[in-house]
Amino acid sequence: MSDYVVAPPPVIAVPVAGGGVFPVRRVFCVGRNYAAHAREMGGDPNREPPFFFTKPADALVTGGADAPYPSATALLHHEMELVVAIGTGGADLPAAGALVHVFGYAAGLDLTRRDLQDEAKAARRPWDMSKGFDASAPIGTIAPAFRIGHPATGRIALKVNGELRQAGDLADQIWPVPDIIAALSKLVRLAPGDLIFTGTPEGVGKLERGDVAEGEIEGVGTVTAKIS
Repeated sequence: MSDYVVAPPPVIAVPVAGGGVFPVRRVFCVGRNYAAHAREMGGDPNREPPFFFTKPADALVTGGADAPYPSATALLHHEMELVVAIGTGGADLPAAGALVHVFGYAAGLDLTRRDLQDEAKAARRPWDMSKGFDASAPIGTIAPAFRIGHPATGRIALKVNGELRQAGDLADQIWPVPDIIAALSKLVRLAPGDLIFTGTPEGVGKLERGDVAEGEIEGVGTVTAKIS
């Protein structure tokens, strides 16, 4: 007989290219990791060290399923990102050896209630409700690193209804993946099942109900979400 007083939540998992699923523990996100995007959001990429926020694991949307338009916003924005899947964890990891902890990579979308985020920034309040709402993290299949390597360069792009909105290169990241892992592991002990959204290039913009967002990262994969 179970001692649970309510039914335990299901395991959140992301499909892996070639078979199997990746069980998700936590979702971390890096803010302003491309210089041009940092500038378009009013930041200074030459001064800011990496900073992080989180989304709940059940904010993930897999399999190209629809992402419902969230409540309490009139300004839903898209942010196209490379996602890192952690296979082995640790704390205080050196950047030089950080990539051995990566299981694989995926294409993902960080959906944002931009109006709520702007209000939170102005009031110096947390971003949780602007970033961590239901269905705020569509993600494609995870490509294992043993198949694709560790992409440090390659086109990252997003189309909305067939129109190009975002385009950049992974090489434009201010903090590349090894540095992100090293910095984050100084704040929390990383563990198998953690995902890290690594920031977005410039060109973030508004999504409406009925829009179809299609993202692609060269050598990694794709992500598709219809805003319903």
